[in-house]
Amino acid sequence: MVLDSTLDPELERSGQADPDLDAALDELEVGLGTSAVRSVDRAAALLLALGDVDEPAGVTELSRRLGLHKSTASRLLTTLERRGLVEQDDETGKYRLGIAVIRLARRAEQTLDVGRLALPELERLARAAHDPASLGILDGDRVSVVAQGDPPSVAAIPDWTGRRLPLHATAAGKVLLAAVPERDVLRIVRAGLRAYTPRTITALEPMLEELARVRRRGFAVALGELEGGLHTIAAPVHDGRSAIVAAVELRASALRLPVSRLPELAAAVRDAAAAVTARLGGVTA
Repeated sequence: MVLDSTLDPELERSGQADPDLDAALDELEVGLGTSAVRSVDRAAALLLALGDVDEPAGVTELSRRLGLHKSTASRLLTTLERRGLVEQDDETGKYRLGIAVIRLARRAEQTLDVGRLALPELERLARAAHDPASLGILDGDRVSVVAQGDPPSVAAIPDWTGRRLPLHATAAGKVLLAAVPERDVLRIVRAGLRAYTPRTITALEPMLEELARVRRRGFAVALGELEGGLHTIAAPVHDGRSAIVAAVELRASALRLPVSRLPELAAAVRDAAAAVTARLGGVTA
C-alpha cells in the first residue's frame, strides 16, 4: 500500500483526522509489530538451538535446523553477538552461547521461586503416596522446608512449611549434607549432633558411611531418627550445573511407610525430584 503523506486541505484546516489515513497507518503499525515479534521469536529460537547442542554450531547448520534463510540467521546472530548473548569462534566461525546468557541464568536461579515451581510435583507425589511431600533447601546448618504438598484427606495434616530441621536426622537433610564439601560435614558433626531418638546418627564415622550410601543410592532415608515412629525418604533436586539445590521428601508414620515399601516409594520420590529438576531447568548428574 502506497500512502499519500499529505492531508486533505479542508481536513487539515478543520483539525479533523482522515479516517482512511488512520486506518492505513494502523495497518502499517501492525505489520511492523508483527515483523518485530517474528525477529524476536527467531532470535530466541537460535539461542535455544545453541543451548541444545554440545558443540559450537555454524550459520548453515542453524539456519537449516530452524528453517531460516542463511542471511536471516547470520543477521540475527550478529545482533545477539553484539549483546554478548552468543560468541563466534575466530577460527571456525561457529557460534556458542555467550557470557551474558550465563549471567542471566544465574540471575534467574537467584530469583526463581523454587517452592512454587515444585508444588505441582509435590502434590502429585502426595496424592500417589497418600502422605505429605515437601521440598527442603539448605539453610546454614539446617534444612528449611519451603513447600509442602498434601494428599486428599479428611484428617488435618501438619504443615511443615517454614520449619528448620536438623540435617543429620531427616532424609532431606542427609541428601543436602551429602552434597556439601567434607570439611563442612566434619565441622557440623564435630560441633555436636543432637540425639533426637535412639536411632539418630550422632558419631562421625557412621555419619560418613551414611552419606556415602546416600550418594551411591541416589536417595536417603531417616527411620525414626527425628521422631519415634516417623519415617522419611528424600531425593535430590539439581540445578543447571548439576549441583544439588534442594531435596524432595516424603514423610509418613512407620505403619504407613514400613521398610518393605522403601524401594517402591524411593522410586516415586526420585521420579518427583527428577520432575522438579526438569521444572527448574536442571540437569541430573
